[in-house]
Amino acid sequence: MMRIWGEHPKVQGTYGKQGKTTPSVNEAKASQKKDNITISSFAKDYQIVMKKLKDVPDVRAEKVNEILNKINSGTYDVSGRDVADKIIRSVFDKKV
Repeated sequence: MMRIWGEHPKVQGTYGKQGKTTPSVNEAKASQKKDNITISSFAKDYQIVMKKLKDVPDVRAEKVNEILNKINSGTYDVSGRDVADKIIRSVFDKKV
């Protein structure tokens, strides 16, 4: 550190002003900017599709009722071969 002996008003005045700062023009402009968000057309389409999917029921009641009626009437018949084929396909379709 350099010491300056004696009184030098210009030097002391410069160091005395260091604590007082004012925001620069760029800082003032930056604080005035507002945040913006834009949604892509893909995201908008995705949002529309997801809303429509919520309206689709998870269970197709007419199919369930049809099978229940066949079971209750004794006419529901599934071959063992069909069951085995479905089991084998489900095992090989799973990705590890």
